Amino acid sequence: MGKKFWRAVTLTGTVYGFFGWVYIVINDEVHPYTLGLQLTHFAKWPHEDTFGESCFAISLICFLAYNLMREKSKQDE
Repeated sequence: MGKKFWRAVTLTGTVYGFFGWVYIVINDEVHPYTLGLQLTHFAKWPHEDTFGESCFAISLICFLAYNLMREKSKQDE
């Protein structure tokens, strides 16, 4: 798979992960007692707090990878 594909994947992971984390942060401000509850009624895991932590980590890792690939592309030119 090409560089464009992986740049798109990491950028998408950055954006969606960040907005998932923002959703949990806003939800924590509005309904703080729900953080320990399950995220969906379909499964007992993950909980809202676990989902927020995962989204933040995914966003961070994807953003780092995206920037490293972008810098490498600039150096190759």
